[in-house]
Amino acid sequence: MHLKHIGIIHSPFLSKESAPRQGRKSKEVSTIEIFSEFADGLKHIEEVSHLIVLYWGHLGDRNVLQGKTPFSEKPIGVFSSRSPQRPNPIAFCVVKLLKRSKNTLKVEGIDAVDGSPLLDIKVYSPEIDCVAKAENDWIENDFS
Repeated sequence: MHLKHIGIIHSPFLSKESAPRQGRKSKEVSTIEIFSEFADGLKHIEEVSHLIVLYWGHLGDRNVLQGKTPFSEKPIGVFSSRSPQRPNPIAFCVVKLLKRSKNTLKVEGIDAVDGSPLLDIKVYSPEIDCVAKAENDWIENDFS
């Protein structure tokens, strides 16, 4: 398997500690730079309000299989969480698209550290991506 990053994320977060735990809780504006060879893939992207951004959590510890969440002292497996510490640190964030300018996107609500490699972008669809009655028993906080 070979992943090729298609761009880079420029954010105000210079360390893991400065990045928000969940991007959607942040109003910070970041820039997603798409490499010129992939710019044609942005055609009509400005017609949507939100995007799913997949990026490589390059600062994550790839040897961690269990850890504590912000919600509990009880350790759980990384595949049961959204921890950035995982064997393949593929990160997922839904962002608000503010503006497109050629091969750059201004977005709000990303949680990526500055310089994170961009793996993919997909349009967010509330009809497809939102599961209204999904359950997650160990989360105690309300993210609404």
